[in-house]
Amino acid sequence: MSTQTIDAGTAAERRPGSERGTGGKWLWLTVAASMFAAAWGGNEFTPLLVMYRLDHGYSPVMVDFFLFAYVVGIVPALLLGGPLSDRLGRRPIMLPAPIIAIAGSTLLAFGADSAAALILGRILCGIALGIGMAVGGSWVKELSTQPWDSTASEGAGARRAAMSLTAGFALGAGAAGILAQWAPLPSVLAYVLHIAITVLAAMALWRAPETRPAQAKSDRRRLIDDLKIPSAGHRRFLYVVVPLAPWVFGAASVAYAVIPALMTGHSGDAPVAFSALLCMVALTCGFAIQSLGRKIDTDRSARGAVVALVFLVVGMAGAALVASTLTVAIAIVAAAILGCGYGMALVSGLLEIQRIAGPDDLAGLTAVFYSITYIGFAVPALLAMLSESIPALSYTVTLLFGSAAAAACLILILFKSRSHLPSA
Repeated sequence: MSTQTIDAGTAAERRPGSERGTGGKWLWLTVAASMFAAAWGGNEFTPLLVMYRLDHGYSPVMVDFFLFAYVVGIVPALLLGGPLSDRLGRRPIMLPAPIIAIAGSTLLAFGADSAAALILGRILCGIALGIGMAVGGSWVKELSTQPWDSTASEGAGARRAAMSLTAGFALGAGAAGILAQWAPLPSVLAYVLHIAITVLAAMALWRAPETRPAQAKSDRRRLIDDLKIPSAGHRRFLYVVVPLAPWVFGAASVAYAVIPALMTGHSGDAPVAFSALLCMVALTCGFAIQSLGRKIDTDRSARGAVVALVFLVVGMAGAALVASTLTVAIAIVAAAILGCGYGMALVSGLLEIQRIAGPDDLAGLTAVFYSITYIGFAVPALLAMLSESIPALSYTVTLLFGSAAAAACLILILFKSRSHLPSA
């Protein structure tokens, strides 16, 4: 792909918010704030699943479908947003994301008793999050390198992107659960708070400097050609990243959707707050382990992915134990272990992506990776349908099967750990 070459020093003078001497090493935060807000909007809904089931009369399967619905928005936004931002620049694709997120939260705030409004609101929040993950993640990575940030260490961009998302997921869930449990207007107030946060993030985003100028029209290929991601066929991607990716949100969804549903009626008189607590535990553990990602991950093997899957094997078995015992303490421990698996799988997957991708398809391959991760959000709905239609397939049985499936992925990645390294 042909790209324009620009002088970094000259560009820095004309890009908004990028003047030398204005704290350039923190410019990545101007984009990370919108990623944080999009993640907040994507996950604030999760602890409210219990509320929608208990207070608004939706069935368990329908509630889990609401959770999965925003994947319908995420995946197209990921697959189109990344390549389009490589083609047109990061700013024009990322700037609409906060507006879309605000529209989604507005629908959710006023549509609690309408399944159609909830589904559409979730889809809009998914579109905003998909843009934030694919375009924002690449933008943060680029702002974490020279000439924007000469102090950032190798892999800082992946860690900053992952931690921005995880912080948004965790705080959004925690705030929504607390407000829904104890504040007035339980189905409205959480979304109003998200709208206010997103407005502030959008203001910061306007100061973010462009890191990838739009290609000249004469240099552009057909859009269909830009949507092709050559590095998605890299054997390292197929044998290490693909087996790992679905477990990112597979683990997260079990921790903060399946386990809270199982514990309804066994968590005292504050089931929504307990659901939020499990979200916070899982995502706080995920956030904490991501800060150690650089020390755990290595470019000489798939050690990061292996560590992630060890957590996931144990965490899925712990979730099965929760299903059979319905014990609060075991639920919290299982959520913490699954959170560690989620966090390590996310950051190690992103680091693998950044080593595999070429400069012209980083955003595209990041989009493909995230699209595969969101397959995991089908897990709660699948488990609910299986438990309702086939009594022999209880949650205990299906979660144990999940642990065995994670073990199979672990064996495959161990076998391919040092194969097809990009540096080779």
